Amino acid sequence: MEISPKLAITLNALALYAISAVLAVAFYWQFAYGELPCPLCMLQRASFSALAVGPVLAIRHGPKPQHYGLTILAALMGASIAARQILLHIMPGDPGFGSLLLGMHFYTWAFLAFVAAILAAAVMLTFGGQFAATERPPRLGTLEKGAVWLVIGLTAMNAASALAECGFGSCPANPVRYELFN
Repeated sequence: MEISPKLAITLNALALYAISAVLAVAFYWQFAYGELPCPLCMLQRASFSALAVGPVLAIRHGPKPQHYGLTILAALMGASIAARQILLHIMPGDPGFGSLLLGMHFYTWAFLAFVAAILAAAVMLTFGGQFAATERPPRLGTLEKGAVWLVIGLTAMNAASALAECGFGSCPANPVRYELFN
């Protein structure tokens, strides 16, 4: 099956909106419910930001197999971190870390999202036509530009939040306050 480079870029923009939604929900939960992310949670957020690199490159330079490869590598990194956290809380009677969202912890949702990203990138690799050599990538619209700037903004806000939470030292295992302001 063939898809055009323009459609592939639009699909990559939609992937960026999905990544932005994950980052926004985590960021919202942090402030609305006062739940500071643990170090593994912050690494998962960083992995979601890394997951955005492939789609951003596909939007900026046109789709290439290498961009999907970067997406898969970032998703594998994030899935490994999330799986580590799941395994830390797998014993019967362990309440897990943080509150639940629709019956599962955020790190479980993160694991599922990273697996979905691996699957989506692998599926995109099977579509030909998008990799056809063109003189320049298709012209970007508001949808694509908005997706890139949204994920960049949310990544910057999460980075600033991590700095505020950890200060200039190591992050506490069970954070209860913003170290930078103490």
